[in-house]
Amino acid sequence: MKLTKRLLMFAAAFLVTINATGAVHAEGYAPGEKINVLIGFKPGGGSDNLAQLVEPFLAKAMNVTFVNQYIPGAAGAIAWTKLGNSTKNDGYTISITNSPMIVANYLLNSEIKYNVKQFEPIANVVTDPGILVVGKDSPYKTAEEFFAAAKANPDSLTVGNSGIGGDDFFSCIFLERLTGVTLKKVPFKGDGPSMTAAMGGKIDASSNNLGTVYQQITAGNLRALAIYSSKRNDLVPDVPTMKELGYDLDNGSSRGFSAPMGIPADKRAALIAGFEKVLSDPEFLAEAERRAQIINPIIGDDYKKMLFDMEVEYKPIVDSVK
Repeated sequence: MKLTKRLLMFAAAFLVTINATGAVHAEGYAPGEKINVLIGFKPGGGSDNLAQLVEPFLAKAMNVTFVNQYIPGAAGAIAWTKLGNSTKNDGYTISITNSPMIVANYLLNSEIKYNVKQFEPIANVVTDPGILVVGKDSPYKTAEEFFAAAKANPDSLTVGNSGIGGDDFFSCIFLERLTGVTLKKVPFKGDGPSMTAAMGGKIDASSNNLGTVYQQITAGNLRALAIYSSKRNDLVPDVPTMKELGYDLDNGSSRGFSAPMGIPADKRAALIAGFEKVLSDPEFLAEAERRAQIINPIIGDDYKKMLFDMEVEYKPIVDSVK
């Protein structure tokens, strides 16, 4: 009897262990596990802002910990090359992925050895409209004044961007084509450094994203001249659109998260479920609004399609830039 009783107790404990293991397997990650996040830009920019917004909510939703690894350089390409070519596809490393930059990089430069088909896109979180800003002491009070000065002094006004191949870089290209000006385009390792340079008067303007510069606009350290969209944004209602100024420019950056291709199905499912929970959380949405992050949820296969379609869309644009 005693032996039978011990066997029954052992069997019960064994079944509990199996159930616990099964639950962890179904959820994808054990409680408290660490997931590394590659960020291809310096702290303080749009990618970092996204990480600081999303990760506390996602960590709570998934009961895991996120550890950021900043790997700036080559407009995000160093981090994405690492993600695609040398990161284990075990689900414990993901990356913030910025579009159109993530596809424009390798379309522009054949030496960049990754492509979006090496990634497992998980979720797009924000779509951040482009905006042209100057420092508070800038002589340019309006976009019209800025473009007039650029026409009078070709290739002399310096305009920062987040790196060659990024949405800010392409916005400058589109600005030149639409307005007939020639700008001196200055690439930085992210939109944060570009913003800082404009605030310090080291460049004449920064082609940036609203979510990155909004706090500095409201603080009075930056002046917004025009937003690259077809309609005004409620966060900066007094800032005219490029369309109002007579130029059909609607451009910005979408930022989300991707893993290496081939991660385990349970890890992918857990990440997608985590993002779905966070992106419908009223507390998260309120915090995103406070931070001027414009939420645009595109999840799983839809996000994958978005990036694959963008590669096709941007190839002729990049070829014309080359």
